[in-house]
Amino acid sequence: MNRLNRKIEYALIALKYMSSKFAGQLTTVKEICAATNIPFDATSRVMQQMAQKNVLKAEHGAQGGYMLITDLSKISFLDIVELINGQVEVVRCVSSLDECEFSTGCNMSSPLKSFNDKLSNFYKSLSIAEIINVKESVKEIEAEAL
Repeated sequence: MNRLNRKIEYALIALKYMSSKFAGQLTTVKEICAATNIPFDATSRVMQQMAQKNVLKAEHGAQGGYMLITDLSKISFLDIVELINGQVEVVRCVSSLDECEFSTGCNMSSPLKSFNDKLSNFYKSLSIAEIINVKESVKEIEAEAL
């Protein structure tokens, strides 16, 4: 029912890959896709969206790529979901702008709005670092260095 959109999966995969790099190190979309087997075009669009919202910094040119510029512990899952998909809406009626054909006699509007709020709050409580387990990646890098 509440399956993650593929674009969100690609964003998480890319962020996890980039979190294993040294601070300030550029990563290309091609490198991420080759290492993780995710599609180039969709991943490129997601990376562009994250750069537009200052999660990543885009460096253009032959030696360009993307750099992680935001602490992943300070970005919530809700931030990424809304960045890629827009506002979390389990049903159309949670937005005051959209009404469905059942809105006049619906007995589920208020409970579904409450559910949507709880889901949004849950998403907000999860950091991207927590989801992709950044601490584990850092430990793996430190172990390889020894």
